[in-house]
Amino acid sequence: MIRVVAGLYKGKRLKRVPSPQVRPMPQKLKESLFSMIQEDLPGSLVLDGFAGTGSIGIEALSRGARTAVFLEEFYPAVQAIRENVARCGAEEGARIVHREFNRGVIQLAEEGARFDLIFLDPPYRLLNERDPLKVISKRDILAENGTIILRHFFKTDFDSKYYRRKKCITRGDDTLVFYTG
Repeated sequence: MIRVVAGLYKGKRLKRVPSPQVRPMPQKLKESLFSMIQEDLPGSLVLDGFAGTGSIGIEALSRGARTAVFLEEFYPAVQAIRENVARCGAEEGARIVHREFNRGVIQLAEEGARFDLIFLDPPYRLLNERDPLKVISKRDILAENGTIILRHFFKTDFDSKYYRRKKCITRGDDTLVFYTG
């Protein structure tokens, strides 16, 4: 079961996506993540890339983010995000973009979007094929002093040459890497 941990929507249950393509962030990892970034959330603009169920963007909205953009390609996940945003009554601060990640970032850049926090939880195999931070850098959608948080499998050997690694934590099978410009 996925729940919102804290804030305005605390305790709301979120719908899962019945597919192995979507791996919701474990509750304890989500709690750790948000305790680390709590001070950065109020009034922030957030991008939830590879959004899955939308639980990360919804948690950010619940804790004071001004806007969360959910970028997701997989249609069943897009449907779950729509339902989860509605369950929380978070429609006003949420925008759902149903596109492939690179194309979605290009679209957002063309609209002039810049984000304070960018959460990325790509399919694990994707990091072996390409660097999703490259398109973010090329399209300049990270705000000055913004942070990118990338979740990946702890055994994946990945580092981006486009941003500076600020912090890295591993909990169980998951690693969260914090990057800055």
